[in-house]
Order: sequence, then structure tokens, then C-alpha cells
Amino acid sequence: MKSRTFPILRAGAVILSVSVLAACNNARPDPEPEPTIAPEPEPLDTGEQASIIRPDIEIARTQTLEPVELTVGFGNDGLELTAETVTELANLVESPQITEFDGAIVLRGHSDAAGNDAVNLRASQERADIIAQWLIENGVDEDRITTIAFGEQNPVAPNALPDGTPNEAGRRQNRRVDIFVAVPEGATIPTPAEPQPQTGTLPGSATGIPPAS
Repeated sequence: MKSRTFPILRAGAVILSVSVLAACNNARPDPEPEPTIAPEPEPLDTGEQASIIRPDIEIARTQTLEPVELTVGFGNDGLELTAETVTELANLVESPQITEFDGAIVLRGHSDAAGNDAVNLRASQERADIIAQWLIENGVDEDRITTIAFGEQNPVAPNALPDGTPNEAGRRQNRRVDIFVAVPEGATIPTPAEPQPQTGTLPGSATGIPPAS
């Protein structure tokens, strides 16, 4: 009698081999992701490096300087400087546009419409001259100053009310001098830097904890 055991064993061995191969395939680890390269940080300027190493260092900074455009008025008679105008002029002569540079200063005088053209033109010139003289007496170089008289040509407020009567408030605004102080294009001045906050360890301590007394 012939035995049929061998074919059965061979079939079982084949099945076992397939199972082992499948298990091996399933157990294969996933490929590792490719490493990403972080961008290099931009180099810090000298001031920023100093602030990191020494937070108590003040970093010098600058600000761009703009030309001055200022309008000043006069008293009730139209030729008297008011206290407010004097204060504005005092601040002007202390400004960096005046003290740090020698740019042109243009004074444009204006009047109301109370008189005829010749009178108004003369009044506007007198106002510009009054401002020029005040600036010169307070240290401004005369060669920097130019005066221009416009008379009543450029009002900033109505000279008369709708019924035709004088508009005193408007006329008072029109009796003025427009001041322009030029500065070189791109002019800058240093500005004081704010102290950086104190950080890090305390003196004499490597951990930041005060040493025992």
C-alpha cells in the first residue's frame, strides 16, 4: 500500500514558505524621511549682537528729518506777536532743522482784505520782516532767510460773512506768516535709544540665585 504523505508535506512546506515571506514583507520598516535643511539665520548687525551679549548696551538709532511747515499768527492790530507765536518761534529755533542744518528758511507774509491791494501787500511784507527779525535776534543766520509778500491773495478763511459784514475771526486767521524750513533730502539725526531690559544672571552668581550671605 502506497503512502500519500509526502505530497501533503510538500504542499504544507510551500504554504509555510509563502507565509514567512509575506510576514517578512509586512515587517519591513518604512523608509526614513529625508532630512530637511533649516535655512541659515540672517546675520545680526553689530548693534543687535551687542544687545544680546550685553542687554544693558543702548543701540544708537536715527530718524529721518522732515522740513518744517509752520504758520504763526499776529495780534489784533495785525503787527504784534502774540505770546503763542513767540512760544512757537522759540521752539522752532531749538529744532534740529534749524540747529543741525543750514537749509533755506522762507517766510511768506499774508494779510486780510481790509485795505486796498497796496496796503495789504505792505502789511504782509511787514509781518514777514517781523518774523525774520525775531529769528535773527535769536541766533538764526540772516543769509538763510527769504521773505515773500502775498498781500490778501491766499486767504485761509473768509474775510467777510455771508451778509457782507467783516468776518473778524477769519481776518485774524489771514493775518499770518507761513514758515518753511528746508532740510537736505534724507537728512537724519540720532535719537536716544531706550535701555534694554536687564536679563541674565545676577553678578557673582552662576545660577541667577543670589549668593548666600
